[in-house]
Amino acid sequence: MTPAVPSSFPYSQATWSAVIGADRAYYDRVREVTGTRGAAVAFPAQGAGRRFQLRGSQMRIGRRSASRGLAPEIDLSGPPADPGISRLHAVLIAVPAGHWAVLDPGSANGTLVNGAEIALGEQVRLQDGDRINLGAWTAITVHRDDHLEDARVGR
Repeated sequence: MTPAVPSSFPYSQATWSAVIGADRAYYDRVREVTGTRGAAVAFPAQGAGRRFQLRGSQMRIGRRSASRGLAPEIDLSGPPADPGISRLHAVLIAVPAGHWAVLDPGSANGTLVNGAEIALGEQVRLQDGDRINLGAWTAITVHRDDHLEDARVGR
């Protein structure tokens, strides 16, 4: 279930983006934990980097599913397709003061922020440069694209 955000909520005025990539070190740690269960999952030959502009009150992260009517704003269906990504894996939520938070609504394999697993249903506020790991190798790095603008205007 995607969390509801009140319509009167002040959306982020800052410009944020999420850069998607493949993280070999995270993949190796996952393989250590999963052992032979994860042996069939190979690290992708190329981790197609993609950038998504964060907009609105929330951005769902997951895999598109026509049969379930799911079309996440950040679609990680591939290529390369990370088999550890749930259909609705996580949600980025606009929070006050121009920031974003991440929430795991109940993914099968969990979500980490800067190496620490977050509890299901817990919102974790993000800072520029924070890394979200999910699935078998997926890394999402969030960037506040206007942080240089903030410095120029003395914020």
